[in-house]
Amino acid sequence: MSEKINSITSLAIAAALTSALATIATAPAQAAEKEKCFGVSLKGQNDCAAGPGTTCAGTSKIDYQGNAWKLVNKGTCVTTQTPFGPGSLIEIKRPA
Repeated sequence: MSEKINSITSLAIAAALTSALATIATAPAQAAEKEKCFGVSLKGQNDCAAGPGTTCAGTSKIDYQGNAWKLVNKGTCVTTQTPFGPGSLIEIKRPA
């Protein structure tokens, strides 16, 4: 009985390690498929720091703030339309 428990425990640990390693291996590939897109996030929905007065995710003060960015699928940023025009791969001069 003890051998059976040890075998099951070993299999569970091996499965957990395999899953963790698979996650680590795919993370860089997923990150490479995204890009920062400025001026497309709604108020409080930016992905990280959005210039002066903000510290990190969720701190943009207005919709489509020019210095706030959101991660989007690579190649879609400049085709994303907002009421102020398309998204940008660099900061946009808009009211903050």
